Amino acid sequence: QLQLAESGGGSVQPGGSLRLSCAVSGLSSNHYTIGWFRQAPGKEYEGVACIRSIDGSAYYTDAVKGRFTISSVNAKNTVYLQMNSLKPEDTAVYYCNMVIGFQAYWGQGTQVTVSS
Repeated sequence: QLQLAESGGGSVQPGGSLRLSCAVSGLSSNHYTIGWFRQAPGKEYEGVACIRSIDGSAYYTDAVKGRFTISSVNAKNTVYLQMNSLKPEDTAVYYCNMVIGFQAYWGQGTQVTVSS
């Protein structure tokens, strides 16, 4: 059974950095898209960044371009989200998401709080 486990959330001041990790277990496919969503209080889920296994191409929502970087270490089945120059509006619960075919998998979420 495929499972996703996030870690690395926390509290940071504006302008600071955090790195989120998503460890994948039970993966049996080489073709998938994996990435991060977030949900701020009172707001809809928002796709933040994703990476495709087939060619390694990465995509970002406009709000984080130039500040966030998604990367993967296939040997460790781990995906990272490096978040720099954090802003208060980045405050949210961040969820790891993997899509294989028509099936979506979610992690339990990790809180990121950006506040002075």
